Amino acid sequence: MNAFAPLLVVAAGCCVGFQQLLNANLGKTLQSAWWSAFVSYLGGTIALAVLLVILRVPFFSFASATRAPLIAWTGGVFGAVFIATSVFMIPRLGVATVVTLIVVGQLLSSLLFDQFGLLGTPQHPATLVRLLGAACLVAGAALVRA
Repeated sequence: MNAFAPLLVVAAGCCVGFQQLLNANLGKTLQSAWWSAFVSYLGGTIALAVLLVILRVPFFSFASATRAPLIAWTGGVFGAVFIATSVFMIPRLGVATVVTLIVVGQLLSSLLFDQFGLLGTPQHPATLVRLLGAACLVAGAALVRA
């Protein structure tokens, strides 16, 4: 699994780029980034519902749901912003630039989450080497944009 795990994550990353391209094309056709984002989430919801049924995943308990902090229920809001922004920006900046900038945003925010152990995640300090890696990614985003 150790050798396979990075390949699986790279494949998931490829899905992000492909999803954004599909959403942008749908947004152009529908003439609305918002409707495209809605359709994307609806499709994902249906796909996950089918998967839950196929895998026979038991429904979560009400007790466990009440233990979740309120912010834990807001992930879809951030996903909607992500999808709608991508749909809106891909025709203007291109898929490679948008996806690269998304990765930069993910890395920079993840460094902060790690540094401060936000929302209960283990702390991982933003060392000089990690910050250098982030700087390289930012430089790479500038090169992709050029």
